Amino acid sequence: MIKSVCRDSLAPVFLLVLLAGQAHGQTCYSPERPFVPTDPQDVQEYRDLIGRDFETYISDIQSYFRCLEEERARAFEEAREVSQEYGRFLEITSE
Repeated sequence: MIKSVCRDSLAPVFLLVLLAGQAHGQTCYSPERPFVPTDPQDVQEYRDLIGRDFETYISDIQSYFRCLEEERARAFEEAREVSQEYGRFLEITSE
């Protein structure tokens, strides 16, 4: 009887520990802004390189926005799960 009660009461705690260990956030790194020289002659001389830098930035900033959105969705889901786990914890500890 005591073993059953202990086992049943420890199962949710074990689940909390297990789920907490699985939650990992994602780090999103914003891309570096392209450098544009202030001298118009330099801009003309390096226009191909600068143009590629802008194209790379635009591609990278789109990836950055996707990363932020994915992390936002993950964090909301994690918060929902933790809130439910907290409710179960309160039920267990209030008995």
